[in-house]
Amino acid sequence: MCRWIAYSGVPVFLDTLVSTPDHSLIRQSQHAHEAKVETNGDGFGVGWYDQHVEPGIFREVLPAWSDDNLRSLCRQIRSRLFFAHVRASTGTATSRANCHPFAHDRWMFMHNGQIGGYAVLRRALEAMIPDALYTHRVGTTDSEALFLAFFAEGLADDPIGAVSRTLSAIDGLRRDRGIAEPIRFTAALSDGDSLYAFRFATDAFAPSLYHRPQAGAGVTVVSEPPDQERDSWRQVPPGHVLVASPGRPCTLLPFMAEAAAA
Repeated sequence: MCRWIAYSGVPVFLDTLVSTPDHSLIRQSQHAHEAKVETNGDGFGVGWYDQHVEPGIFREVLPAWSDDNLRSLCRQIRSRLFFAHVRASTGTATSRANCHPFAHDRWMFMHNGQIGGYAVLRRALEAMIPDALYTHRVGTTDSEALFLAFFAEGLADDPIGAVSRTLSAIDGLRRDRGIAEPIRFTAALSDGDSLYAFRFATDAFAPSLYHRPQAGAGVTVVSEPPDQERDSWRQVPPGHVLVASPGRPCTLLPFMAEAAAA
């Protein structure tokens, strides 16, 4: 499983979360504490919003701990909303196109988890991608296919609903085909203004996800805390989505309750 960080709030340098803390994301790429595997060495990526509507993206196939470019960029880039991700592949190739985050237009997305039976469901999942966006499918991961499929379900107008409808459709396909492997989904999604962080699984083992409020109605969301201040972090409950929007307190909303209970 992968490890990731999403931040929304007053502008900060990326290194404050990615490389500086004792248990930073770079440290987690070698020694994760709350993942199925300790090492997340199948590439990394960062994405950030600044002066343009669309996010900037930097992705690489080297392990995060061995790329000096990542440390240098994170020391120089300052952003009000950014994602960072270190990858542990669940079966697809280690390539730049398969590294997170993924972006299209103003939207950015990253994921930790799996679509159970993806090898069987891949063709059906890719058929959910709108024809106009299929040429933007450059990698082979379930995560990228999910992201592009959200657009077919009205992502621009109803982000939470689009994610829910897409996962529900995939869960239906999984059940129809008798696939026992679960869907596990912790993910971050943003349009450059609001941040959505999801935690969901069709079994009882949703990947870990924590959040901590920041000044000015901001929030940091992480797969596992990057520092020793454990009491300041709160878990996102399974089956919930955290929503952070400018000028509003963060909220936790139920998400995919029917699928989780099935």
